[in-house]
Amino acid sequence: MRLKLVIFDVDGTLVDSQGLIIEAMNLAFEGERLAPPSRADTLSIVGLSLDVAMFKLLPDGDADLRARLVEGYKQGYMMRRTETGVAQSSPFFAGARDVLQQLGAQDDVLLGVATGKSRRGLDKLIEGHGLEGIFVTTQVADDHPSKPHPSMITTALAETGVEARDAVMIGDTSYDMEMAAAAGVAGIGVGWGYHETSALGAAHHVVEDFAALEGALAQVLEISS
Repeated sequence: MRLKLVIFDVDGTLVDSQGLIIEAMNLAFEGERLAPPSRADTLSIVGLSLDVAMFKLLPDGDADLRARLVEGYKQGYMMRRTETGVAQSSPFFAGARDVLQQLGAQDDVLLGVATGKSRRGLDKLIEGHGLEGIFVTTQVADDHPSKPHPSMITTALAETGVEARDAVMIGDTSYDMEMAAAAGVAGIGVGWGYHETSALGAAHHVVEDFAALEGALAQVLEISS
């Protein structure tokens, strides 16, 4: 039995955290008396490591300012998440939990995460949604270069012993699909996230809802429920 690895991005793919992300970014910029980025600009950096994201949002700012913005974002994010709770601030997209449970029940399928979140942020999300034990490999921004560098995926492959031909990356951003291509694994883009589907050119397939994911996985990895 050949094991297969299905790696998910988190924000914009499994959960809809855009309200929390935008509010935290606004708080960070307002804390430095700067005009916050537009909604589109903030969503464009979701998935990147925070230091890379801040550089993209404020390329002319000095390093100290960007570092303060990173800390301000983290504080604002944690504060709002604590106030509202994980389930409300980062709710599952429709069908996401069912797909995770269906895939996790298959003996030849392993589930993983590759996210721009910190380890602490991912752990809080997993705890808040009761997902303990479902992911066998979790790759976070603390331990890797920012997406689209392939490090997260190559490490997940090494940890699970799965070959690149038997793995797939599912995500909503160009960074996810470019990371998959750089790691030599198939990419499935999702149409409900934070990048336009026109930006997902590196994807093997693009699906518009979780119901369509089964068919895409069957084509890429011969996975079916």
